Amino acid sequence: MSKSDVLKGRRGVVTSYRRGKHLQHPNQVILLFDEIKTKSEAAALVGHKVKWISPEEKEFLGKVLGPHGNSGAVRAKFRTNLPGQAIGTPCVLM
Repeated sequence: MSKSDVLKGRRGVVTSYRRGKHLQHPNQVILLFDEIKTKSEAAALVGHKVKWISPEEKEFLGKVLGPHGNSGAVRAKFRTNLPGQAIGTPCVLM
């Protein structure tokens, strides 16, 4: 079993848009995945596909761009930007 098979299906949470002190980037979101605690573990997720399903059963597909910070969070970009209702809801690593 390869490492990508172990990661597949891992559940995460959409925590926030990527933002700074004065500017928010709604085209990128911050995701936290279970048992990913370090920057190096988060870097292993780069390039994987992510899926978020809305309450209306609409699927949003995205891709992990890179780690965010030192605590295992990752940045992801979705084909269609996620709505604000996505924050705090689960997503799945594909």
